[in-house]
Amino acid sequence: MEFRRLGRSGLNISEISYGNWLTHGSQVEEEQATACVHAALDAGITTFDTADVYANTKAESVLGRALAGQRRESLEIFTKVFWPTGPGGLNDKGLGRKHIAESINGSLKRLQTDYVDLYQAHRFDRTVPLEETMLAFADLVRQGKVLYIGVSEWNAEQIARGAALARELKIPFISNQPQYSMLWRIIESQVVPTSEREGISQIVWSPIAQGVLTGKYLPGQQPPQGSRATDETGSKFIARFMKDDVLEKVQKLKPLADEAGLSLAQLAVAWVLQNPNVASAIIGASRPEQVHENVKAAGVKLEDELLAKIDEVLGDSVETDPRLTITP
Repeated sequence: MEFRRLGRSGLNISEISYGNWLTHGSQVEEEQATACVHAALDAGITTFDTADVYANTKAESVLGRALAGQRRESLEIFTKVFWPTGPGGLNDKGLGRKHIAESINGSLKRLQTDYVDLYQAHRFDRTVPLEETMLAFADLVRQGKVLYIGVSEWNAEQIARGAALARELKIPFISNQPQYSMLWRIIESQVVPTSEREGISQIVWSPIAQGVLTGKYLPGQQPPQGSRATDETGSKFIARFMKDDVLEKVQKLKPLADEAGLSLAQLAVAWVLQNPNVASAIIGASRPEQVHENVKAAGVKLEDELLAKIDEVLGDSVETDPRLTITP
């Protein structure tokens, strides 16, 4: 495993991080989920990403139990706040001070830890003054419940505004967590340059495009049973890639992966790590062998010629419009 600094900070994280968005607490039984976490630890992964909303808080609980007994100082545990949790009251969502303060307490209890290394605003909240949100985060930092602050799926203008307030409040705002893959490059033109100026790194999710870049989805054929494309939640995110012309181009990437001595999934994960503003690529797994397979992308250097060939194959299937940043 290789490691990178997260943003302009002293925090080192593993190039491959483990996330449990659509698996723990929903798709995968806890015994299997724990086996995947232990496989990640065995592979040298030290960075674990979750959120309170995943499986309506169950994912945090499963991760907390799976990591119990590990040396806390050897782990980087990340979670998020924004989406509704609890019974759905008016203050059970968003980035208001009350919800943030109560959410971190719930997350710490479920994760069985006194602090999280990174606490992330899961989306931008247009209904709450940004000053209120950042001050609430600053208080958590000063209370020792949170070491660093990050965000997820914020656009360039939102990141710049948050960074300015973080400087005023003297708190370490160091990361953004966007979707990023060979097929989905909307952060490259605006988010990445802004982040570089502000000392912020990307921790990217879906580097294999919800599984499309594994090559398992074939043009003209129904998706395999039990795959992300047949999952009620996952299918909403994968639908944009499930087009025959896209799937045909993905199949044409296989010879390039073979040339590099990688599987398609390894090539996809290695590809996002070629971007110097990316500190880590989040992988998920429903089986331990998937973890062992994907971590082989750590430390891989892809030659410029290969990167150019990938661009040539994918052509106009690549999405680059920065306006497609996910908003509530």
